[in-house]
Amino acid sequence: MEKFIINGGRRLKGVVSVSGAKNVALKALVAACLTDEEVIIKNVPLISDFMVMVEIIRELGGEVKIKGHVATIQMKKFKKERISLDEGAKIRTSAMFMAPLLARTGIAIIPNPGGCRIGARPIDRTIKGIRALGVSAKYNSKDGFFYLKIDKDKAKKWKKVIHKFDKSTHTGTETMILTSVLFCGVTVLKNAAEEPEIDELINLLTAMGAKITRSGKREITIDGVDSLHGAAFTIGPDRNEIVTFAVVGILTKGDIFIKDAHNVDLEAFIKKLEGAGGGIENRRDGIRFYYKGILRKTDITTSFFPGFMTDWQGPWAVLMTKAHGESAIHETIYESRFGYVKELRKMGANISFFNPNVGKPEDIYNFNLSDRVPDYYHAIRVKGNTKLHNAVVEISDLRAGATLVLAGLAAKGQSVIFGVEHLDRGYEDFEERLKSLGANIKRVKDE
Repeated sequence: MEKFIINGGRRLKGVVSVSGAKNVALKALVAACLTDEEVIIKNVPLISDFMVMVEIIRELGGEVKIKGHVATIQMKKFKKERISLDEGAKIRTSAMFMAPLLARTGIAIIPNPGGCRIGARPIDRTIKGIRALGVSAKYNSKDGFFYLKIDKDKAKKWKKVIHKFDKSTHTGTETMILTSVLFCGVTVLKNAAEEPEIDELINLLTAMGAKITRSGKREITIDGVDSLHGAAFTIGPDRNEIVTFAVVGILTKGDIFIKDAHNVDLEAFIKKLEGAGGGIENRRDGIRFYYKGILRKTDITTSFFPGFMTDWQGPWAVLMTKAHGESAIHETIYESRFGYVKELRKMGANISFFNPNVGKPEDIYNFNLSDRVPDYYHAIRVKGNTKLHNAVVEISDLRAGATLVLAGLAAKGQSVIFGVEHLDRGYEDFEERLKSLGANIKRVKDE
């Protein structure tokens, strides 16, 4: 186990680059397994989640070569249809390997996926979707595996499948796209998610020979093909990293220029940041984020794209501790995503929980209402103009980790942050990039 030791209170400034988008890189690895030819993925983030997905590909019989930030993948033939429980439990996107396994072998045995515990996060919407494609899907609660099978001869007779998601699902949309590209006939997905990372995946699959179009508002049409071929693809910058460094710059009263940050959709974040009084300057080769004066309280409600991303609400909570007034943050995507609040309170943050009065919760919340428990709160109030101080805190998940690091950088004194391995799942060389901006942060092995 490792920890960060941060001596906070420094003004951070300088130029920084962000990694390729994690939420594209992991899905690109799955897409590469849909063909027996080589697929080259450039600008991959060298994070632990990426390496777990690489090991799953190797376990299934594929080859992966990594040189710098370029990965070359080739799955000539699947040697097995089962993903091990150990590897699958490490990462949620392991379940998406059901797509190439079903498309190329007709069988997939997938463990109930792991990853960050930020709520129940069931894959019921994905399972319901692939069943619409004719896949037999059974879950064995005794061993924790989904057993999936498709009759490929029957699938060849299908002409058109129309599936409408009950609620927006990023992972479900991507898994349905990946599964159906090699199925005969046409698949139409309605109420499909619109995140830009999905469009990047579509661009990769199109480069591999797939026929996919956004055929309307929240609608995607996949015209199945017999086979896919190799391709080379470059991943765009990670918008979660951009937001993290943007908040770092303003939170520490600093000035940070993020190179190549203009190619991702940050409209919801930029709009709220401008409303709060943050400094933003769009340039040809990136975006500058800087402190320009007193911050104003600003309320946010998380939502699926094009709304304010759920991954951004933790950093926003830290930023609002420095604003004048009381801000509210309403989380609608996950039923339990305020694990960082207890730790921020240790650092002096004045945050209280509440449940907003909503008329039709089934229309407001994107999680399954049946997954809620009485102790869960879906919103917080953050009192601003608060002086954060040093503390010893524990990271509970990836985005909570970034939130606590931001708080440590803004706080006076020396803070100790345990559970750094969670951060390694999504941020490459995080502390080194922060050091380049003037942060006093070091990684220490806990003995």
